[in-house]
Amino acid sequence: MKRPLLLFAGVLALAPLAASAAERLHLIEHAVNENTVHVGAGAKGDSLGDMIVFANPVNDATDKTQAGTDNGYCVRVVVGKSWECFWTLKLKDGMITIEGPFYDTGDSVFVITGGTGKYAGAKGQMKLHDRGTKPTSYDFVYELL
Repeated sequence: MKRPLLLFAGVLALAPLAASAAERLHLIEHAVNENTVHVGAGAKGDSLGDMIVFANPVNDATDKTQAGTDNGYCVRVVVGKSWECFWTLKLKDGMITIEGPFYDTGDSVFVITGGTGKYAGAKGQMKLHDRGTKPTSYDFVYELL
């Protein structure tokens, strides 16, 4: 009778525990190397299917030291309102992948879809905030679970 109870306790000891603390990573992207490709109707103005492709430097939270780069693209899904974006953040300890909507105005929240190296199996979200600067820069706040 005591053996099943010990087996059950052993299974509980092997069960994975939820992460006790999340990691927060604040970075600043400088949108200095990107291009908008007009592919929609008329191929001149803002239209469905247009693309933004980019490869930009990303700095630490002090905005003094480059921490890595991001490479990706966005596709126009709602003219004048939003894009759907996919990109990879490349840091010295690994990479983090992102997907989600980028709004023409206001903040955006993206899904962290995975990672490599230190960030292998990454999950969580990334909040994007336009810093209102010229040239354009963004706060990226990664909340890793």
